Amino acid sequence: MTAGGKWVRVSACTSLPKGDELANLSKYAEGSHMTSQHYQQASERFLAQARQELSAGDLAQASEKGWGATAQMLKAIAEQRGWEHNRHRHYHRIISRLRAETGDGDIRRLFDTASALHENFYENDTPADEVAERLDEVEALLDKLLLILTTP
Repeated sequence: MTAGGKWVRVSACTSLPKGDELANLSKYAEGSHMTSQHYQQASERFLAQARQELSAGDLAQASEKGWGATAQMLKAIAEQRGWEHNRHRHYHRIISRLRAETGDGDIRRLFDTASALHENFYENDTPADEVAERLDEVEALLDKLLLILTTP
């Protein structure tokens, strides 16, 4: 491990995870998945970060965080239901299943908006006002997905 460009012994590091944090890292290293709750919390963090990046003028990062918020919420639902969610194509399948289940066509439309944000991360050609509007639409999608996640 390096610190300040020099190799240091791991035992000399003071910021290593301890206790429950270490147990969680070990669990993930063994191939376990995050829980639905962890994915949901990650989604909320990503959306907040997207808003911060937008305010700071970093449209590419704001866009990608908006996409990330969407992907994490889809992972939360998929994890809860035992669906695959480790590839991009799985997100499209999840959306199709949820649209069929709910009859809500807005789910697909709003997901397409999130996908456009993901594309903007690479192209970085969407004006700030459009990124802001799309983040609002992502938030609307997340509200719908959260309702699906929390409704028995």
